[in-house]
Amino acid sequence: MPVPFEALLPMGIVAGLFAVTGTGYSLVSRLANEGKPMRHNLDEWERMMMRRDFRLTGSKRGQSREAVAPPEFATNSAWGSEQV
Repeated sequence: MPVPFEALLPMGIVAGLFAVTGTGYSLVSRLANEGKPMRHNLDEWERMMMRRDFRLTGSKRGQSREAVAPPEFATNSAWGSEQV
């Protein structure tokens, strides 16, 4: 039984829109992660390292290979301070 040719145009449109949506989502997620793929299944250690990297570099996905932390790192602690 042949497929009616009228069904090919709507199916092509649907398939094209799925492709456009998937590609757009991939681009937006990579732009949000500075060109790197998304992270999945993060545990507390990885979240802590991400916060440390953010304090060191100012970037969510950036890492520093310097052996000594910059002087600003001493004052931008993750722990909040209270007034005495």
